[in-house]
Amino acid sequence: MRRNMDYNKKTKIILVDDNFDHLLGIRELLNLETNFEVIATATNANIAINLVKKYQPDIVLMDINMPEKDGLSAITEIEHLNLGVKIISLTGYDDPDLIFRAMKIGAKGYILKTMASAQLIYAIEEVMQGKIYLPAGLSSRFFEYFQKSFKDESVSNQNQENLLQYLTQREDEVLELLTQGVTYKGVARQLFISETTVKTHVNNIFQKLQVNDRTQAVLYALNNGFKNRKKLKMAI
Repeated sequence: MRRNMDYNKKTKIILVDDNFDHLLGIRELLNLETNFEVIATATNANIAINLVKKYQPDIVLMDINMPEKDGLSAITEIEHLNLGVKIISLTGYDDPDLIFRAMKIGAKGYILKTMASAQLIYAIEEVMQGKIYLPAGLSSRFFEYFQKSFKDESVSNQNQENLLQYLTQREDEVLELLTQGVTYKGVARQLFISETTVKTHVNNIFQKLQVNDRTQAVLYALNNGFKNRKKLKMAI
């Protein structure tokens, strides 16, 4: 069943794929949808990044395997622009490591080029509603790989200094909500502080944990016993 969307505002999309024929096929498919508008296309990552800066689309469909600069590097650069652009990886590879790496650096969805057109449209709609999209066939493989990576990272971090000990009580509270997937606005509402204050706490958390973004902070917290540490504090 199709989702109800804002029909007064089209979703602006940039397509990135070094296969020109596939690029044209996707563009024609999406342009048939009344809610979508393909505003630009690119066949390499550098052009794509410049187009994102210029047009600031809602969605970028990013091919992963491209010459010169790959899609993962492009996703990282686009994420650093902080434009609120949502990126969906579009690739021919179902490698769980590739899925993990794409999602870890900021991709909000992962679609195989061989999947049905209806699935691509559904994926865009899901991501536009703030959700993460992984096809059912890839989800289990992704989470199995994630769990294995999580355990491996936990073992490697056991002998390292746990930077969580340097967080203040308020920073603990903010990080706790971030691990639950709460937005900055939601954190501000729950802690009765301004969103600006939340961002200040988040920046302090990034510095103390030596990470660059929210995803890395949450992963560091989970990998270093943050949940157990919170339980211990509550028991004391």
